[in-house]
Amino acid sequence: MSSSRAVLLPGTASDEVFISAVFARPLAEAGLALLAPASRGVREHVAALDAAWDGTPLVVGGVSLGAHVAAAWAVRHPERCAGLLLALPAWHGAADGAPASATARASASVVGSAGVEAALTGVDGWLGDELRRAWPRYGSRLADVLEEAAGEPAPSLAELSGLTAPVGVAACTDDPIHPLEVARAWVEALPRAALRTTTLAALGADRESLGRAALDAYRSAQAAV
Repeated sequence: MSSSRAVLLPGTASDEVFISAVFARPLAEAGLALLAPASRGVREHVAALDAAWDGTPLVVGGVSLGAHVAAAWAVRHPERCAGLLLALPAWHGAADGAPASATARASASVVGSAGVEAALTGVDGWLGDELRRAWPRYGSRLADVLEEAAGEPAPSLAELSGLTAPVGVAACTDDPIHPLEVARAWVEALPRAALRTTTLAALGADRESLGRAALDAYRSAQAAV
């Protein structure tokens, strides 16, 4: 890989703990050091990417909202980007009622009116465990962070078409919140990209399955001419 560092951002109201669980070991095995900023929200994510830039192109990316923010940063600063690792993109362009946007907005409403536990009623298994761990870390900012993410535009397909760095995209075939069709649209728009898939069940059993899928796609994109 052409960079020695990867700066990866979490999804909406997720955190650097999840990012590390997904990516740290797969990246280390690929010769990349993970930088997982403890940033909260879109502006902090952008600031973390800006702060990581030291004149050497970076691999950037993230999960869901983190993937959107990293891709938008790469669109604005293509000279700073050696490549992208993008897991679970949720929409392109305006959110326009995308499932992840609607879910975040609904969660923000319940958090604001009834609290975290009420918003997580019925969210069980590994995802429930992750959210019950991460959401309290946001404190009083949680509802605002969820609401912000729900309306934050992702790069448009036209903007993605201008990115020439290699891009690895990972999606879960059984994830209705981050539809596989969105990931496919991103890959079709990007000039030099590949897609690999896993499942939510696999991710629940092994967080690294998502990181390995993104890295495998990235290697394939690098090899493409």
